[in-house]
Amino acid sequence: MQQDYQIYDIRAAAILTGSYFAGTVLDFKNANPALRNQLNLLVQFTIGSLTTAEIKVEYSHDGTTYFQETFESISSGISTTTLGVYQLSATGNYVISIPIKFSYIKVSAKGTGTATGSSMTIQGIVGTV
Repeated sequence: MQQDYQIYDIRAAAILTGSYFAGTVLDFKNANPALRNQLNLLVQFTIGSLTTAEIKVEYSHDGTTYFQETFESISSGISTTTLGVYQLSATGNYVISIPIKFSYIKVSAKGTGTATGSSMTIQGIVGTV
């Protein structure tokens, strides 16, 4: 069975800071559309003294103007949309699956609390296995 996938190094292992730091921007503008419908973020996180870590995902059609992923909740027929953030609160290896709907994707991470002993590595995998 042939494997047709691409692994991207988005963020090398590094201590998290209190501000969002963007990793390598992923460029899918020339990718085969049949193989680029979902991005799986592989996150290796060591919490150290942090309270939590946060990851945000932003999309762009032109590589210049980015739009942050949003999440929706519905209550009593009212839809509330907020800027999406993935919050990690324990050391571990995480998979975050997101759709690819734009040519460019930017993934940023930050820590909350004291950064001592923290670390995060992010890779992305796109394709079929």
